[in-house]
Amino acid sequence: MNPPEHPRALHAQGKMLLAINPAASFGRSQGEGDRAAGWFRAAGWVVVVLEADDYESLEALVREALSAGTVDALVVAGGDGMVHLGVNALAGLDVPLGIIPTGTGNDVARLLGLPLNRPAEACHRILDALHAGGRRIDVGRVRAGGRITYFAGVLSAGFDAAVNERANSWRWPRGKSRYNLAMLRELGSFRRTEYRVVADDVRWTQRALLISVANGQSIGGGMRITPDALPDDGWLDLFVVKPLSRLRFLSIFPKVFAGKHTGRPEVEIRRVRTVRLEAEGVVAYADGERIAPLPLDVDVLPLVLRVLA
Repeated sequence: MNPPEHPRALHAQGKMLLAINPAASFGRSQGEGDRAAGWFRAAGWVVVVLEADDYESLEALVREALSAGTVDALVVAGGDGMVHLGVNALAGLDVPLGIIPTGTGNDVARLLGLPLNRPAEACHRILDALHAGGRRIDVGRVRAGGRITYFAGVLSAGFDAAVNERANSWRWPRGKSRYNLAMLRELGSFRRTEYRVVADDVRWTQRALLISVANGQSIGGGMRITPDALPDDGWLDLFVVKPLSRLRFLSIFPKVFAGKHTGRPEVEIRRVRTVRLEAEGVVAYADGERIAPLPLDVDVLPLVLRVLA
């Protein structure tokens, strides 16, 4: 495939970090990382490719490279986990984030309207956005267990997080089917949870199957749990699924992909700026990555992240 063309390809542009997740489909495609680096270099960018055998080592490499000198952009290649890595590495820095979405979920990339699993088109979009300046989006900030973590998409605490926990413990199958199988397995044993919730200083007890705090619209590779959420409006969407039978859950589940579930009596969505969640035995995930057991506090940081989209 031909490299993306760009009108400023003959001019020196700056320094870019390109972080590649070896566990995502991009990393498994031999030579794709080199091709992406070549496209950016042809557009005049100095490109430093960062690769590691595991997520934690790659995270350390990215932080080290960002602290070593001037960087004009960080581009991550992979799924939502790589976006999560980039968001947290760039916290407090005025460095834009580019995304080459080649994972199995890609919910943040879907939110931003990026081309999925088409690296050449994604690189072209990044080059155009570098020229135009990109756009700013909100970020969710999580305080839990003495740590601060950031997310761009959705934080979930309940059934969805339990599905992630189960799926991450399996080596097979790979891809989206592992998530769907883990969901069916978890559905057989999951019990509703009693949460203690504080949202914008309003306090209540909530029995629920799932509670999510969303900056984005979807989880699990396109399940549009909060279809009206916007990443740049200064709000988070608190999504609650009240207790329901397994049969009722299975009847509602297909509607989620089209965002047609929001009128159901078991579903509640409210716009908030701060949320505290407490519950026993519940672990929260954000952008598909494990965060911490509850309790936790979430708030929104408006327009703090510049994305190349």
